[in-house]
Amino acid sequence: MRSFSNTYIFVFSLIMVTIVAVLLSFVSTQLKPLQEMNVQIEKKQDVLRSVGKAENAAEVEDKNTYIDEEFAKYITESYVVDYNGDMVETDAFEVMLGLTAEIRKPREERNYPVFIYSENGGPKRYVIPVRGKGLWGPIWGYVALEEDLNTISGAVFDHDKETPGLGAEINTGWFQEPFIGKTIFNDAGEFVSVEVAKGGADPTSKHQVDAIAGGTITSKALEAMIIDCMTGYVAHFKELANN
Repeated sequence: MRSFSNTYIFVFSLIMVTIVAVLLSFVSTQLKPLQEMNVQIEKKQDVLRSVGKAENAAEVEDKNTYIDEEFAKYITESYVVDYNGDMVETDAFEVMLGLTAEIRKPREERNYPVFIYSENGGPKRYVIPVRGKGLWGPIWGYVALEEDLNTISGAVFDHDKETPGLGAEINTGWFQEPFIGKTIFNDAGEFVSVEVAKGGADPTSKHQVDAIAGGTITSKALEAMIIDCMTGYVAHFKELANN
């Protein structure tokens, strides 16, 4: 029976490890543009979903082209503001792609992207991306506001690792639809956001929706996410409302 020296085994193992590492690096390099494109398409689709568009994404043959065309058609403007409401010379989509890093900064140092929807020159809706931390991992979403910059016209939320049947329900229609028609400012013009109320929302409240039964931690984390992210837009919203 043939035996191999330790040196032979070591050299052979080193060569194989090197070959595998090179192959993995090559595959990763080749796939990276595709992965980045998929992320961009997903985010564009979610922005569109928040304003009730991209309804046929699951049915078309070329989803990527469909989403790109819908985004170009309906998202007529985008820009970035700072905490004081001043314009920032940077790309809104790039800021949205890097939102995880952005929210680690103090609110006063963040950049805040805004996407504007309009159809056939009609009323505008302002789409705001939000991101935070749920019970087990990241949660995120897109909140669309009517032209009054107060009334929510649509909301889309999703998660990475929330508990199925509990916190994971934030990405379902029954949870998201009650946000429509709620307002983020009270009658005195103060920012109050939307409370995700444990035990059930007050049906007369303009600022409450039902929390998820058994998913209170994720529900309150989503509430905190909206407050944290949208607080940075308050100065800008008030400036636009006064113009």
